[in-house]
Amino acid sequence: MKTKSHNEEEKSGNGYSIDFSSIWKNGRKLPLNERINLFHVSMQNQEKEDKHLYMRVIDSATDRTVIAVDADGNKKEMLMFGSNNYLGLANHPHIKEAVKKAINKYGVGIAGPPLLNGYSSLMKELENRLSKLKGTEDTMIFTSGYTANLGLLYGLCTPHDLIIADEYNHASFFDGVKLLRGKCITFGHNNIDQLENLLQTHKTDGDLFVAVEGVYSMDGDIAPLDKIIPLSQQFNAHTIIDDAHGTGVLGFNGEGIMEELRIKWTNEIIMGTFSKAFAVNGGFISGSREVIECLRFMARTYMFSASLPPVTIAAVLAGIDVIKNEPWRRVQLKKNVSFLTRKLKRFGITTPPQAGIISLNVPQGANIRKMANDFNREGIFLNAIEFPAVPADKQRFRISISATHTNDDLKKLIDMVELVWYKHNIVCND
Repeated sequence: MKTKSHNEEEKSGNGYSIDFSSIWKNGRKLPLNERINLFHVSMQNQEKEDKHLYMRVIDSATDRTVIAVDADGNKKEMLMFGSNNYLGLANHPHIKEAVKKAINKYGVGIAGPPLLNGYSSLMKELENRLSKLKGTEDTMIFTSGYTANLGLLYGLCTPHDLIIADEYNHASFFDGVKLLRGKCITFGHNNIDQLENLLQTHKTDGDLFVAVEGVYSMDGDIAPLDKIIPLSQQFNAHTIIDDAHGTGVLGFNGEGIMEELRIKWTNEIIMGTFSKAFAVNGGFISGSREVIECLRFMARTYMFSASLPPVTIAAVLAGIDVIKNEPWRRVQLKKNVSFLTRKLKRFGITTPPQAGIISLNVPQGANIRKMANDFNREGIFLNAIEFPAVPADKQRFRISISATHTNDDLKKLIDMVELVWYKHNIVCND
């Protein structure tokens, strides 16, 4: 049997010349310098048409279109379908004006954590408004959604507790479990029967937690909380809900997944971010007054991180204004998602979308890297989701839709998907 050379192995397998699968699995066994060299050589050996598109430079405000800069320094306008700017708030005039006023009054930073000098009047106002939006008793602000998840798990759970989580929960959640060194069992995605079975058969000396997402970021589907919450209550489990992609988008008033499913908050712990619909950075946790007060002193990512700058908090506060005063944005987003879902169904939508995300499955054997470069050349900014972000057999293009996309924008995307699928000999469903 002929043994493949190193370069031949790079060009086979999962459809891209940087074999992240091999580097991730095998490279971790190597010493640091060898791991770095393996990655560097793989990057250098890329064929031009297989060049990855990570860290594309944007030289404009993020809107329905952006100005992107290629490796040679050339600029071109692209349709943006890769940003979670669902409501078009990233360049909204009311929000930009609010940020300018905040700079003039509060400056650009605060240089300290909330427990010491970093608790501003703007932060207190935002906590109150988020609690009202979520229908909870209290809220606390983190520097990112990632640190919110880590702080939540490390601050509330112990290694004696048992966490039962949907297998599609975000990476930051599972990193929080690792930091905690906690016990975590996953159930099949949205599989209520399996969740019930785990609750029935697994006992714990500590507390029991059930953790899900409101909207799952890779497929765009939602959790059946109308079934999960009563089931958790039946077994005296605490429910943790990551509503990062639902906040501002779902529900008549933009309150999120709970409002969308007409569920009143009882004692659930709700996490969210500002990096999706609000289009800035930061995260939050909403819940009972007692839980939030405890987390302020127990969540290490809260205690040992400087507060978000006032300008960011001002942007979120102004974003809440827009969510309240311009409901047409949620309506238009749903119309855009519905239109694209009908037109793209035959190209392999992974799951019927229920928020602002559509995922197109890329068949195993197709070269997702070359396909991504085809979209890029045609002025379509799409995110190719490759291993290890998803399993190697579940690679996909994730389309993030905005309320500000026009019908012409959507039609151009559809035309380009058809062109790329045809070029790569991918058979569509009738």
